[in-house]
Amino acid sequence: MVLQAQGLHEQSKRGEMLSRRLVALIEDHADELTHGLIEDLHTNPRTPEYHKLPRSVIHRRMYEIYHNLGEWLGHENDAIIEAHYTGLARARITDRIPLSEVICALILTKNHLREYIRTAGLANSAIELYQQQELNRLVGNFFDKAIYFTAREYERAGKPMDASTELAVDAQER
Repeated sequence: MVLQAQGLHEQSKRGEMLSRRLVALIEDHADELTHGLIEDLHTNPRTPEYHKLPRSVIHRRMYEIYHNLGEWLGHENDAIIEAHYTGLARARITDRIPLSEVICALILTKNHLREYIRTAGLANSAIELYQQQELNRLVGNFFDKAIYFTAREYERAGKPMDASTELAVDAQER
């Protein structure tokens, strides 16, 4: 029983090391990942407004996500993610990028990252595969928050009407 517990502990340590290795690998290859994503954004039919943005503008934001992945995933407090994606939303509103395209860009960013995690080929055991899946879960949660904070800022910028404003507009139209 003690040997089994030691074995599980060793597998768990290897799994944690895998997660750290994967995150470090992603951070080390951030430039490569970013270039692949930019190419996708500039050619994807669902992101036509991104085709007009200079690659350098896209590069800075996307590189920051990949290069600092460990920090992003390690935040217990959503305030930093909120601040970053509120800022991203404001920048894209200024660039006149529709929300649907910004969300598509975030999904593409996540998908490129997940594909890299899948193809890195570092999971050689069940526990390492579990850690890889856990990293994918954390990545999914991170991008869910990013999409939420981005969409919320777009809504705030749109200044939706409240009920009294709607009544006044309806009365004027009659």
